[in-house]
Formats: sequence, C-alpha cells, structure tokens
Amino acid sequence: MAGKVYTYNPENMTEATRDRMRFELGDTMVEGGAETCALCDAEYDAAMAWFPKDWRRAKLALVDSILRRFSYEVNTRVGPLSLDLGERVENWKALRDDLKREILRSSVPIANPAAISRDRYFYEGIMDNREGGGGRHVP
Repeated sequence: MAGKVYTYNPENMTEATRDRMRFELGDTMVEGGAETCALCDAEYDAAMAWFPKDWRRAKLALVDSILRRFSYEVNTRVGPLSLDLGERVENWKALRDDLKREILRSSVPIANPAAISRDRYFYEGIMDNREGGGGRHVP
C-alpha cells in the first residue's frame, strides 16, 4: 500500500478542486505531511466524490472528519510550554455549526407565489354536513 499523499497548489483554486477545499479549510501546510495536515489527498477526494454537486456538504463531511480526529487531543502543560489543543477543536466545532446552519438555510424551500392557488384550501362552511340536511357538523 502506498503512503499517504499531501499536495497543495494554490494555482488550482479557480474551480472546485481539492486545492480550493484545502485553502478554504486552512489545511495547506503539506510539507510536513501527516504532521502538519489534517487530511490526506485521498480523504479530500473521497468526500468530494460523495457529494459531487454539493460543495458545502463535502466540506461539512471533511470538517466532521477533522473534528473527530482532533477531538481526543487534550490541553497539555509541560513546564513553561503550554499547548491548548482544546481551542483548535472549538474552532472546528464553530465552523461545523456554521456550515450546518448554512446548509439548512439553503435547503428550506421558498414559496413560489405563482404556484399558490387563488382558491383557499380552507373556506367558510368547510365542516358543514351537506348530506345530513345542510346543518353544521358539531362534534
């Protein structure tokens, strides 16, 4: 099995490419491979293949993966050195929540006034019992 590949070319960001997704997520320090990148090229490609026509859903899948990957890391203090890795998780959570809200807002259908009938669905006398002598139906 070949090793994981980490590439980034900022010249390829004019279209919906892995490079653009890396840029939007800030995962561009590919020189260190797994030490500096959250995800490898194959993971980006897989998420984009799952949602080929929905950039935001692919991005959400990647953010969820990154969040799960970093969620086990804890804040560490060794002498004067302090690593607050919990802040990184909070930043990814905020991004995930923003993406979810954006996707939800875009998926809510907007009423088309031209498609709404002028006849009302509910009208005066809708509950009248016409077969039983014309009187009103009272439960």
